[in-house]
Amino acid sequence: MSEPAPSTAHLLPHVTPEDSGARLFLHGVRRMGVGGLNDAHAASMMIGAFGLSFRRPLVLLRALMAELARASRQTIMIAPSCCCRMTTAESMLLGAIARAQAKPRLAHDIFCRLCGIERALGMLSSAQALAQAFADLGRPIEV
Repeated sequence: MSEPAPSTAHLLPHVTPEDSGARLFLHGVRRMGVGGLNDAHAASMMIGAFGLSFRRPLVLLRALMAELARASRQTIMIAPSCCCRMTTAESMLLGAIARAQAKPRLAHDIFCRLCGIERALGMLSSAQALAQAFADLGRPIEV
């Protein structure tokens, strides 16, 4: 008799947000995580969402992703862009971005736990700028 395959449900424990800004951010993170900072699909998605004002959020998302890659001491697991659920790391990242302006200390703590580091001020400032850019262009990142 064969044994049933182990469940992978624990890999994607969180539901993706319904908020359009949060979904756009998450999809951009996933595309850049797979295709690199210059992923054409991520850029096209930002153009479609923000029109002629796409450059600011795109550049700030690239800066945040570069800072995460540079500073993190542990792997940040991301799901494929077609997934309708999120990893714990994606949920933490989204929560930190959503709280970066109103609760910067909490966002800083989340970034530190996510990346396994003691100080994440570069990430926090990138997150604050990114969250402000999304909000200024009508797609605030909320959880």
